[in-house]
Amino acid sequence: MKSDTELIEEFQNGNEESFNELVKRHLPNTYGFFIKVCQNEMDAEDLAQDVFLKMHRALKNFRFQSAFTTYLYRANTNMANSYIRNKRWRGLLNLDDTPESGAWDTSHETDWRRQELWDAVAKLPKLQRNVVMMRIAQELPFKEIAAILNTTESSAKTSYHYAVKTLKVWLEDA
Repeated sequence: MKSDTELIEEFQNGNEESFNELVKRHLPNTYGFFIKVCQNEMDAEDLAQDVFLKMHRALKNFRFQSAFTTYLYRANTNMANSYIRNKRWRGLLNLDDTPESGAWDTSHETDWRRQELWDAVAKLPKLQRNVVMMRIAQELPFKEIAAILNTTESSAKTSYHYAVKTLKVWLEDA
């Protein structure tokens, strides 16, 4: 099996099939990440597709200064941040998602709680939000999170600690 680096080099030399192989290799994790963030299959598919469309353009100039997975995690995180920002505006402008009074469906309580968690994560400061998304949704170790975010491992751990502490307070008050 070829490495990501070999596939990227082949793609840069005009072999489109090499890019397709990268997509096949990394799509399940990318899609899984967006499912955890969005809680919506269609949005997750759209975001994953958008990330790989951007990768298709960007990899032509990839300089191999970091691993492809690091580059992809950054792209996923940036796309998730954009989604969260846009979702806030949609939520402010669209009241159709509000349940009618007296019509509360408890069969989806777990989904609502999960969505409540991600809505709270969206309100965290950017560094804390990014660390939480990478730690929970991508299950990355702090060392790798630090490398992706250009910070120290202890800073990533501290950001995660404060984020969890804040989330607990917010979710207990909800």
